[in-house]
Order: sequence, then C-alpha cells, then structure tokens
Amino acid sequence: MTIAVKIRERLDDQEVTGVIALVDAAAEADSVSPLNEHVMLRLRYGADAGTRALLAYDGDALAGFAHLDPPDSEGATGELVVHPAHRRRGVGRRLLESALAESGGRLRLWTHGDHPGAGRLATALGFTRARSLWRMRRPLADPLPPAVLPDGVRLRAFEPGADEDAWLAVNARAFAHHPEQGAWTADDLLRREREPWFDPSGFFLAVRGDRIVGFHWTKVHDDEAEPIGEVYVVGVDPSEQGGGLGRALTIAGLEHLRSRGLAQVILYVDEDNPSAVRLYERLGFTRFAVDVMYRHP
Repeated sequence: MTIAVKIRERLDDQEVTGVIALVDAAAEADSVSPLNEHVMLRLRYGADAGTRALLAYDGDALAGFAHLDPPDSEGATGELVVHPAHRRRGVGRRLLESALAESGGRLRLWTHGDHPGAGRLATALGFTRARSLWRMRRPLADPLPPAVLPDGVRLRAFEPGADEDAWLAVNARAFAHHPEQGAWTADDLLRREREPWFDPSGFFLAVRGDRIVGFHWTKVHDDEAEPIGEVYVVGVDPSEQGGGLGRALTIAGLEHLRSRGLAQVILYVDEDNPSAVRLYERLGFTRFAVDVMYRHP
C-alpha cells in the first residue's frame, strides 16, 4: 500500500482521538510513551502557532504521527511514533522524510527509551546522537538526609492565581541555558495547572523575604499500575546557586512524596549536567532508561 502523509497546523477532534489511540498502542507495545508531556498537552489543548502535525496513512488507517514545534535558531524539534501494527512497512521513514522536508532539513528529534529501531532509522537518514536525557529512580522507603535550607530561606506552597508571573521569571533565570524548560510561557504553566495531577501542596517555593529564589515541583503519576512520584522540576535562581538550596529543595520534595505513601520516585536529568547527576546519585537515584535526541544535519 502507498503511505500518504498529510500535514496539518491543527488537528480536528477526530484526528486527535486517532493520534491518542495510536500513542496508547505504541506505549503498550514498547513499555514507554512515544511522546513527551509537552506534545501530549498540545494534542489535548491545541497547538501553538507555527506547530505542524504530520499524519501518515497506510491505506485508510492512521499509521504514524509526527509533531514539529516552531523552529528556533537551531531548527525545529519534533517527535515521531508509528503504530505497532504498521511497523517495518516504510511508515517511519516516509514520515521522517516528510518531517525533514517540512523543517527545511534542520531537525532535532527525540526518541524515548532509546529504541534501537528509532536509532537505525535516524542514522539511515543522516541524524547523529546529540543529547541524552537520563531517567533515574529511587525507592522512597530508603533513608533521606535532612533538608537544610540556607539562612533566611523558607519554604511555602505555590499559590495558583498569585505566583505564576514570579515563578515564570525565576524559572527563566534558573534555566536560561535549557532549551525547553527555560522558555516556558504562561500558557505552558496554566495548561499544567489544568491537569488532573496538579497539586499545589506538592509545588514547593523557596522564598527569601517575599522573593522566590527556588522551587521543587513534584508530580504523582496516578495512571500507572502502581502510583509513582516524580521530581518534576527543581530550579534555583542563579543568585542562590552553590549554597545547597537545590539539595534541600530536592529532599523536601522527596519527603512530601514519601508522605503520600508512594513506593518509588523518578526524575529526568540531562546526561551533560554532571553536577545534577552527582546530586541525584548521592541521594540514592540510579539510572534505568535513556531518552535520546538526534540532530540533522
């Protein structure tokens, strides 16, 4: 059968339903979600201007999907998934070739779980490994050291409707060199506040006086067979870095997740952030999976 690819700026409700069913099938087959939270939120709430969705059809069946974010100075960033029933039929290659053409040949592509088939396809089309994101975990029953805050710093919970602007500002400073996290907008934050998992009591802000100087946002995955906690994002204002605030925030969040009765906690960290990797390893985290970004050209 001929593989046809359709390109959309926005998907209609029927197309969104089809893509989510495709994602669910791939996640069940591969034991890892093929799309990250960023892409799934845009499927549910609508894409930003400049986003492209590519739908691959094998005959009449939706066989693959790719998401492309608006390009930045280094090109576009995307993700791709092929339905398990339509693999090894050229769907992935056709979809990736279309994504390359749509991005003008400058494309960064995430693959989750370092799937060997994804690596072979990327290499065949001239991509090289550019970045690795480690997934780490630890049992929450293991002992934790005390959370020792710097002098003059206290913790409080995030207040929806009041803290958004200040949090976005410190997030941008903390992740000024991080291509995804540091560029969050108010819409990115508010979309997550609308998610069923959002719980401000697990969103810790470190404040000095009235100024936010760091944060630890935790998350609980209730949709798993066994609920699991996540160190969703930890950030420290550059003015406070090096004083132990990141460690204290991490421990405070872990204590909160343990108080929820959870057995395990996970996190994501860039392989090329050795100071963060060392911090998490000292707190008992070990690597169990890797997500890989491939870059073209």
